[in-house]
Amino acid sequence: MGMLTKRDLLKVGGAAGLMIGAGGVAARAQPSDGGAALPNLAADAEPISKAEHETRIAKAQRLMQAQDIHALVIEAGSALVYFTGLQWWRSERFTGVVIPQEGTPVVITPYFEEPSIRETVKADVEVRTWHENENPFALVAGALSDFGLDGGKIAIEETVRHFVSNGIVRAAPAFDLVSGMSVTRGVRMYKSPAEIALMQTGNDVTLAAYRHIYPRVELGMSQGDIAAMMSEATRQLGGNVEFSMVLLNEASAYPHGTRSPQTVREGSVILMDCGCGVHDYESDISRTWVFGEPTAKQREVWNTVKEGQELALETAKVGVRAGLVDETVRAFYEAQGYGPGYRTPGLSHRLGHGIGMDGHEPVNFVEGEDTLLAPGMCFSNEPGIYIFGEFGVRLEDCLYMTEEGPELFSPLSPSIDQPFA
Repeated sequence: MGMLTKRDLLKVGGAAGLMIGAGGVAARAQPSDGGAALPNLAADAEPISKAEHETRIAKAQRLMQAQDIHALVIEAGSALVYFTGLQWWRSERFTGVVIPQEGTPVVITPYFEEPSIRETVKADVEVRTWHENENPFALVAGALSDFGLDGGKIAIEETVRHFVSNGIVRAAPAFDLVSGMSVTRGVRMYKSPAEIALMQTGNDVTLAAYRHIYPRVELGMSQGDIAAMMSEATRQLGGNVEFSMVLLNEASAYPHGTRSPQTVREGSVILMDCGCGVHDYESDISRTWVFGEPTAKQREVWNTVKEGQELALETAKVGVRAGLVDETVRAFYEAQGYGPGYRTPGLSHRLGHGIGMDGHEPVNFVEGEDTLLAPGMCFSNEPGIYIFGEFGVRLEDCLYMTEEGPELFSPLSPSIDQPFA
C-alpha cells in the first residue's frame, strides 16, 4: 500500500512509531501467563535446500538463453538470497553475483569478506575478491570475459542501485545493460512447495500470536503496548518479527496511521497489520475489531469489507488478469456508495500485493495489471474501507494460486464480534 513498505515504516518509525519490531520499545510490557512460554511453531520448518537454489539458477539460465541475455547481475538483497542463499547487506562496498547464461555463477565481494561469504552461500559458486584500492566492477568485466563474452546483453536485477549499474557500464562498455525483471520475476513469482510450506508456517505463527493477544487487550492500552505484546508472542512462537502495526480509533482511517497518540477506549476500532519471517519467507495478516460493542456503522463497514475479500477469492482464478481482482472488488464497493476509484470514503490502496521473501513483491492486485494468474503465485488479499476523520477497516489474508483456484494461508476473519476463527 503506497511507496513505502511496512518494513520501511518500521525502520523510519512511521505511523508515530506504532510498529514495534525486533528490538522495539513499548510504553509498558505485558505480564505473561504465569511465565508459560508459547510453543515454537517454526521449530521444524525446513530452510530452502542447496538443491533448490541450484534449480532456481538453472531456471534463470534457461530464461536468459531464451531471451538472448548473456549474464545476470544481482547485488546484496533478497534476490541474492533467493538464488544463492547468500545472506548479505547493502553498503557502499559491492557484493553481488554474476550468473552467466550457462556455467558457474561468480560472487564478487571485498577480500576481507570472503570467509563470511563462504560461510553462508549455499549454491555452487566461484568467489572472486577485490581490495579496497581496487575497482570491484573490473571483476565483473573480468568474469564476463572469462565466460567467453565480448559483448551482448547484461541483465540487471530490478533493485540494483545506480552506482552498481553505472560501474558496470564503465568497466564493460561493450555490453548493453537491460532490465533483468523478466528473468528474476520469471523465477521468483512462482513459489515451490518448499516456499509455500515456509509461508504457511509464518502465517500460522502470526495468526497464533493474534489469537494469544486478542483477549489480553485492555482499556487504556496504547498502540505500543499492543504492538509489544504481538511482537513478543511472535518471537516466542518462532517467527522473526517483521512488523507489528497497531492503529487505534481515528488512526485506523489512514492505512499507515497517524502521529497522534491513541489509546484503547470503549468503542475503539482496533486495526492491526502484522507479519513475521520464517527462514526468509514472510506472512502478512490484518485484522480489525471493536473494543466493546460495535456501532451500526462500524458493523456495516466491516461486513462490506468482508464481502469484498470474499469476492476477491471468487474472482482470482488461473488465467484471470491480476488487475481484474482489484477492479471487481472496487466496482462492488462503488455500488455500495464508496469511492469512486481510489478516493475515500472507500478503498484507497490496491487490493493486494505479491508476497514471498519480500513483504511486497511483484505483481499486485491493482487496477490495470495485465499479468495472468498462474499456479504458485502468492498474494495478499487486503481490501479496506477508510473514512477519514472517523475510522477504517482492513481485512488481510494471504493466498497462493493452484490449478483449482486460490488457497488461503489463514482462514478469513469470521465477524467483527469474533475476529478470529
